[in-house]
Amino acid sequence: MVLAAASQQSIVGIPFLQGVDSCCDIKKTSACFFHCTSVKPSHPDLASGFKYSCKSQFHFRWSRFSLREHFFWSKHKARHSNICIDNVDKIEHNGGRSQKYTNGLQKNARQISLNKPVLFEGPFIENDELKNNDILQKFCSYGKLFEATRLVEVMARRSQIPHLPSCINLIRGLTNLDQVEKATKVLQIVVMSGGVLDVITYNMLIGGLCKRGKLNSAIDFLEDMSSSGCPPDAITYNTIIRSFFDRGKFDEAIAFWKEQLRKGCPPYIVTYTILLELVMKHCGLERALWVLDDFAVEGCYPDLVTYNSLVNSTCKNGDFQEMSLVMNNFVSHGLEPNTVTYNTILHAICSRGYWEQADDILSFMNQTSHPPTVVTYNILINGLCKYGLLDLAINFLDEMVSRNISPDIITYNTLLAAICKEGMVDEALRITRLLSDRNCSPGLITYNIIMDCLAKKGSMERAMQVYNEMIDKGITPDDITHRCLAWGFCRTDKFDEAMEVLREMDRRNHKISISFCRFMILELCRNEKLDIAIQVLEIMIRNQIKPDATVFTSLIRGIAASGMMEEANELSSTLVQRGILRERVNLN
Repeated sequence: MVLAAASQQSIVGIPFLQGVDSCCDIKKTSACFFHCTSVKPSHPDLASGFKYSCKSQFHFRWSRFSLREHFFWSKHKARHSNICIDNVDKIEHNGGRSQKYTNGLQKNARQISLNKPVLFEGPFIENDELKNNDILQKFCSYGKLFEATRLVEVMARRSQIPHLPSCINLIRGLTNLDQVEKATKVLQIVVMSGGVLDVITYNMLIGGLCKRGKLNSAIDFLEDMSSSGCPPDAITYNTIIRSFFDRGKFDEAIAFWKEQLRKGCPPYIVTYTILLELVMKHCGLERALWVLDDFAVEGCYPDLVTYNSLVNSTCKNGDFQEMSLVMNNFVSHGLEPNTVTYNTILHAICSRGYWEQADDILSFMNQTSHPPTVVTYNILINGLCKYGLLDLAINFLDEMVSRNISPDIITYNTLLAAICKEGMVDEALRITRLLSDRNCSPGLITYNIIMDCLAKKGSMERAMQVYNEMIDKGITPDDITHRCLAWGFCRTDKFDEAMEVLREMDRRNHKISISFCRFMILELCRNEKLDIAIQVLEIMIRNQIKPDATVFTSLIRGIAASGMMEEANELSSTLVQRGILRERVNLN
């Protein structure tokens, strides 16, 4: 698009406003971003891309085919084709009619489109269970779940056994559609027919019942699972216990798990751990420790994972007094803290800057059978770098090496980020080159850290050298890589290079942020680069990024600065009329 002789053009001539004052087609005018309030879009993806309203009607080709019309159309077609599965249509099996029907069914199955609401041209057959199951499978395959449900009910009345795999898919599909009652009916028919469902299907149905708050029904299904040959698993119990807590029924949840243990349920440690976590979250540590001792009588004992979970919960809350109570209970049951326990406590202490206590824990770990690991030192180094204590972090790096603990890429990336933050780019580059010699090759995150630092300092030539080095090593850049470069080029007024990076992001389908586009359009308009600014706007619309008032204000001022004062005023008035801008842009 060329802005030649711009002062001679009308506002319609501006590329991103093509079609505003005339009838437009959404497929032809990708840059038209106004939404007409007088016509309802039928497709949610189209609707999401259009926010702004206008008073004039655009002649978009919206489809007005509603669900209600689809329902009556389907019923109407079914009646005229004699495809009501509640009716019985006798078929001659000894003539050409049966063959004709079979060929027609196959032909229709080949021609059917998943995007169109089509019913199969096949009637219910009273005394042919095999063909009815074939119809049932086709209903399920093409998402006709309600028709499949009716067919299963009719087959049950005719004492026919429905196809088990189809019924399993049907139950799962109905549950996903939140049609729990219909799914329950199908399940009952399957069980009465002698079918044995799998635990995944039961868990989905129980989850659907819990979501609706029907806990009693969910527990009834739980009781029926074992008798039907499919015992519940830990996920089944976890779902019901979480549902109890979601509805504030804490005592009922505890009583439920205790009752299940007394009925012979295996003491799943995962379920027990989840129960204790929820009790602690909703009722406090004191109640959680009481439940812990109470369930020991029922033969359900905590393990290291359970205690580590409680330690983690207390550390997240920053309550180190409660953490000490958990540790005392820990030791009183004859268990020894492991490395995960110490690392969890160390992370909480470092995040709050308690360095003396962190040093004490590190010394204590060296005296136990669980000495510090690379994860332990990474926690310490990360905490020190966040507090700006780079010298201490480097001292711990030296201590790691002296203890024959090899730093990993996380260690180096943490230190590199801190070094770059201090502005020591040359030191960061030197460390990056040394990584390959230590069998710890720099990765994408490493290069992104270096390029971000160079871009912030305005050293774009060196940043591109690092970028090319990364490409040569076969590392694919991501959206963060290109975003760092694009910001750097904009800050140094190298807009052509920034636009090239933006196009590369668009080609790779990388995420483009509205903040960057806003900044780029603002800077381009300030530097009278209106043609490039409009290209950025086109990329925004193509990626469904809705321009805001700041973008339009920058464009209007850019149009005015390029000599199109009349067009700028007209655009400003139009956007105010359509509610995009609150008031006209002051161009004086």
